[in-house]
Order: sequence, then structure tokens, then C-alpha cells
Amino acid sequence: MTFTLNAPHLDIDDLLADRNTRIVVCCGSGGVGKTTTAAALGLRAADMGRHVCVLTIDPARRLAQAMGLTELDNSPRVVPGVEGGGSLSAMMLDMKRTFDEVVESHSDPERAQAILDNPFYQALSSSFAGTQEYMAMEKLGQLRAEADRDGTWDLIVVDTPPSRSALDFLDAPDRLGTFLDGRFIKILAAPARGAGRGIGKILGAGFGLFAGVLTKILGAQLLTDLGAFVGAVDTMFGGFRERAEATYSLLKDEGTSFVVVAAPEPDALREASYFVDRLEADAMPLAGLVLNRVQQVRAPELSVERAIAGADRVADSDPMTAALLRLHADRLRNAERQEKLARKFVSAHPSVAITEVVALPEDVHDLAGLRTVGDLLAD
Repeated sequence: MTFTLNAPHLDIDDLLADRNTRIVVCCGSGGVGKTTTAAALGLRAADMGRHVCVLTIDPARRLAQAMGLTELDNSPRVVPGVEGGGSLSAMMLDMKRTFDEVVESHSDPERAQAILDNPFYQALSSSFAGTQEYMAMEKLGQLRAEADRDGTWDLIVVDTPPSRSALDFLDAPDRLGTFLDGRFIKILAAPARGAGRGIGKILGAGFGLFAGVLTKILGAQLLTDLGAFVGAVDTMFGGFRERAEATYSLLKDEGTSFVVVAAPEPDALREASYFVDRLEADAMPLAGLVLNRVQQVRAPELSVERAIAGADRVADSDPMTAALLRLHADRLRNAERQEKLARKFVSAHPSVAITEVVALPEDVHDLAGLRTVGDLLAD
């Protein structure tokens, strides 16, 4: 049983074969198979002759194992076993290492080391809200620049971070850029900057009172660390926003395609709907929706009512058959519920192309499994 949806078909092979497609961004809420979809798209494109790099933000090791690698880190690693003359590399975003690379590439060695050693920077680069999403954008920009410069890859597939909201990937770079070059952080840093000269001479006695309150709340050491951090990265503030805007423009380029991944569940499709609306509002190129983990039911002509009635009739004489009939009824109910949810999405977004991927009986654990997912994506 497959869904009967009055929606355009998302032709995955056409998308991947188009040499004008340079970036594919897989986005959606967490837990819908985004990472596996990104890996399967990358492998299928490589088997079609493309030279692909997959950037994933998945902390699990199963993806590395599925690609025949012992681990993934912040540098692309070649994946063996590609067919068809293409190539595939994969990497897993190291948020802090990427932030360190940004600091090192935009500062002289002495200033860079001062930033890297600063406690406030260490906290910011490891756990500040939105840092992972911003660094995913930074790494994408780095990979595209390397591809343009060296011809290393002709396609980059991005698996976006498993955020609370799918919109965080687009919003976080602007939020982090605003924080880093905004007035508030510089005001917070003023007490440490003004040490030895008197806060009142810098911003007046009123701010001195404000600084005293901040010191009681945050602590003198934190303000000192913050002031040292701001003093060290003053020349970099504008750079964060500029690079975020450059990568944001790259995402809107005609060589980029967004693939929204969702499961036929209320929360996942709600997030997908929000993301489609946002992409359309920002004029970003949407390829379509991958509807993942669709319930497949054999013998759909055996209705729920008939299956339950049959189970009741043979419950005493053949309990195994009765159990199978009830299982069929449950699966059919679930498939009907999924189709109803999918139809609701299509009704709200009739122009969005869709491809369905049936639920697999087990997790993907090797290249053969990724190729199976790729076949399902393309069929």
C-alpha cells in the first residue's frame, strides 16, 4: 500500500544528476531520518559519477560505520566502495574545532591564542545557543570555497543540526552574529575594559552603578574574561556577520536545493510545513519533501473490520493467525492515519513535490543499506 497523494513527484535522480546543483541541504526536525537521507543522497550521487562531500552533524557513530569508516571528524574522509566513477567524502561537524579555525584564520597567531585560551570564548564555542547552527554554516562556506578553488567536490550534501526547531538553522547565524557584534556584549565588556581608569570616566556614574550590579550578578572574573575576549576579537566582530550573510546568500543561490525531510507524524509534518513556509518567504530554492518511514501494508484490500472479525473467529482455534490479523489491522490503521496527515500537508502546500520512502525493518548499517534507501528515494 502506498499513499495516494495529489502532489507533484520529487525526482531525486534528476536533482542529483543536474550538474548545476552544487549544494543539497537536508532539513527538518530531529528523529526523522535526516542524516541517513543525506548520506543516501550523497552515495547515490557519487554512484552516478558526482564528486560528493557529505557534511553531517549527527553525533552517532552508526553513519561512519555504514560508510565503512572507523570514525568521522572535522575533516572530510574518503568513503571506499563508490561505484560508477564518482567519489564520496564524509565528515562530522566539530563545532568547537570549526570555531577555532575561524579564529585562527582571521587573527594573527598571538591574538588567536589569546582568544582560544579565554574562558569566555571556550564556553561560547562549546555550548552557546545557536553556535552549532552557525558553525554548520561556516563549515559549508569553507567546503564550498575549497570546492571552487581546488575542484575537490562538485556537490556538497548538508545534514542540518538536530535543532529544537527546523528554523534554527536559518535563524541562528543571524542571532549569533547580532550577539557577537551587538551593543549589549560591548556594554557588558565595558567594566573590564575600564579597569584602572574608572568606569565613570568612560560612560558616567550611572553606568558605574549598572556595572556594580552586573559584577554582583555575574562575578568580577566573568566580566574580566568577557572584557578580554571582546578586546581580542574586536577586529573579528564584523567578520562573523559578513560570513553569515555570504553563506546565507549561497543558500539562496540557484545551485542550492533544499530537501525537507519529515516522517508522517504530526510534529514532524508541522515542522516541515513551517520550514516550507520560511523557505518560500525567503525565496530559497526548495526541491521538495521526502516523506520518510511510510508504513507499508500488504493486502490492503483486507480492511480493518474484516481483519478484526477474522481474528475473533479463529482466536481459539488458531491464535497465531488471530495475532497476525490483529497486527495487520493495527498496521492498516497506522497507514491510514499517516495518509491522512500527508494529505493535510499536501492540501496546505499543493505545489511541493514529494517522494515517499517506506519504513525499513532495521537501521541502515552499511553501504548496501544506504543504496537501498537511495533506491527508495528515487522510486
